[in-house]
Amino acid sequence: MSAASAETAAERELVAPVSLCLPNGRLNPEALGFTRRRQHDTSGVAARRGSLPPYAWGRNKRWEYWAITSPTHIVAVTVSALDYAALHEIWVLDRTSLTEIDAVAIAPLGSSVELPPSFAGGPAKAVTRQLEIDIDEVEGGTGIRAETGRVRLDATALRPDGHEAMGVAAAWSSRLLQYSVKDVARPVRGTLTVDGIEHVLPEGESWAVLDHGRGRWPYRVSWNWGAASGSIGGRRIGLQLGGEWLPKLGPTEHSLSIDGRVNKIAGVLRWEFDRADYLKPWRITGERADLTFTPFFDRHASTNFLIVSSKTHQCFGHYSGWMLDDAGDRVAIEGLLGWAEDVHNRW
Repeated sequence: MSAASAETAAERELVAPVSLCLPNGRLNPEALGFTRRRQHDTSGVAARRGSLPPYAWGRNKRWEYWAITSPTHIVAVTVSALDYAALHEIWVLDRTSLTEIDAVAIAPLGSSVELPPSFAGGPAKAVTRQLEIDIDEVEGGTGIRAETGRVRLDATALRPDGHEAMGVAAAWSSRLLQYSVKDVARPVRGTLTVDGIEHVLPEGESWAVLDHGRGRWPYRVSWNWGAASGSIGGRRIGLQLGGEWLPKLGPTEHSLSIDGRVNKIAGVLRWEFDRADYLKPWRITGERADLTFTPFFDRHASTNFLIVSSKTHQCFGHYSGWMLDDAGDRVAIEGLLGWAEDVHNRW
C-alpha cells in the first residue's frame, strides 16, 4: 500500500487480526486504522534488542497507564519501558484537600518491568524498592494492585458485556509508528488505602481509563490528551480526545463511548487553552464536538536529564458541552469528571 492510499484508508475500521510490524520491523500499512475490539499484534515492538533493526532500539515506548476517579480521590498508575530505562509511578490526589502523593521509580534498561507484547495479552508488573504494581486480566475485568509505603490500591476495572475500546494504529513513517488503546468509562470497585485509612471506591461512582501504548516514537514530540468518564441521564458516558501528536498516517483517536459502544469521531479537534494559566477553562471543538473543560487542579511535572526531558501539565476538572454520536444525534455532556493535558517530551 502506498503512502497516499494508506492516508485514504486511515479512518477505516479493522475487524480482523493484523500485525503492527512487518517481519523486518517496519510498519505494516495494513495495520493502519481504528478498532473497537482487540485486533493488533504489537509483539514486533516488544521484540528482544538483538532481533530489532538498528534504528529501532531506543525509540521503542511501551506503557500501561490507568487512571481511576472516585468521589474522594484520583489515582494514576503507570508501568512503562523506554528501552534504555523503565519508569513507574503511583500518584494519588485527595479531591477535598487537593494534596497529592507521588511515588516514582526509574530503573535502567527495563530490569524492573514486565509488559505484555500486545493489548490484554498478559500481566503488567513493576517491582522496585519504592513501589510495586501488578495489573492483569481477571474474570469480569482488569485487576489493578499498586502499593507504596503510604498507598495501597486494590481495584477491579470492570468490563461490562459488549464493552468496546478505542484502538488506533498510526505512523509518522515506515520506521516510527504507534498503537494505542484508550479504554474509557470502565466501572470500578475496590479500595484505596492512604496512610492507613481505607477509602471505598464505590461502584457506579468510580471510573477507570486505560491508556495502553506500544510504538516507536520520534525523539521530540508534543501532545494533548483529554478523557472523562461518568453517568449522565442513566447512560455510561466516556470521552476520548486527542491532539497535536497525531502522525501523518493513520486515524485520529477521538471517540465518544455510550454504554460501552464506541462512536468514532474523525477529523481534527481544535484545542484552545492558556499556557500562562492552565487553570483557565479550555475549549475543545470540532464538527462533532463543542466542549468546555473547567479545571480545578493542575498536576505539573518537569524533568530534565540532559538528552531526556519532559514537561507536563495534566489538569483535572469537568467537561460540559456536547458531542455527536454516529447517528448524528447530539449527546449532552454535563459536568463529566476527567482531565486534559499538555505534554512536551524529548525521549
